[in-house]
Amino acid sequence: MTGQEVVARLRAAGCVFAEDEARLLLAAATDPAGLDALVARRVAGEPLEHVLGWAEFCGLRIAVGPGVFVPRRRTGFLAEQAVALTPPGGVLVDLCCGTGAVGAVVAASVPGARVHAVDVDPAAVALARRNLPGGWVHEGDLDAPLPADLRGRVDVLVANAPYVPTAAIPLMPPEARLHEARVALDGGPDGTDVQRRVAAAAPRWLAPGGHLLIETSDRQAPSTAAAVRSHGLATRIVADEERDATVVVGTGAGG
Repeated sequence: MTGQEVVARLRAAGCVFAEDEARLLLAAATDPAGLDALVARRVAGEPLEHVLGWAEFCGLRIAVGPGVFVPRRRTGFLAEQAVALTPPGGVLVDLCCGTGAVGAVVAASVPGARVHAVDVDPAAVALARRNLPGGWVHEGDLDAPLPADLRGRVDVLVANAPYVPTAAIPLMPPEARLHEARVALDGGPDGTDVQRRVAAAAPRWLAPGGHLLIETSDRQAPSTAAAVRSHGLATRIVADEERDATVVVGTGAGG
């Protein structure tokens, strides 16, 4: 199959960036049969990143896989905030880590950063361990599996917790709705159920003056901020309009 034929098949399937995707698929294939298989998966609606086995995120190639949440461009803003607030040699905890993308950016950007990551999905944990070979990746519900000796020592606790309202999930693009784990998407009736649990857990882990960062939506930000504020953290909302990215930052006393 020629490059033009790949582009034609992708375009017919509705792929907006058919030329770019074709170039990536051609580079990933090792033989004609392999190329045909990759194109068939993409044409069937599987996310390009799942087909390739990786996603580009903040300049890093992050391993991804079927059924696991693909790191979004907007989450790069969350990663940048985490990098800015994590001191050299500091401790970062990435809850609801998925592939561990945010933690991987911090590990690559902050000298000596000690990164712990947690996810409840075994498939995500396996990928996070590939993406964070120098970190500690734990499987379990939110902060439950974190080592007890981290209490009061975490400089930055970051969470891209699921925040899609349950009723909105059927309206999501099929690539997400059909190919990513529901546990990585469903944030409960108003989308903030898991965020509220993260906010409640944060104070027992944060060092004096430590920071909690939660990705949210512009619409949900006031509710997210209220949850963070209710647990004693000074709260602000930061946003990047270009990436449609919103992060609530909570800061503990002291430091």
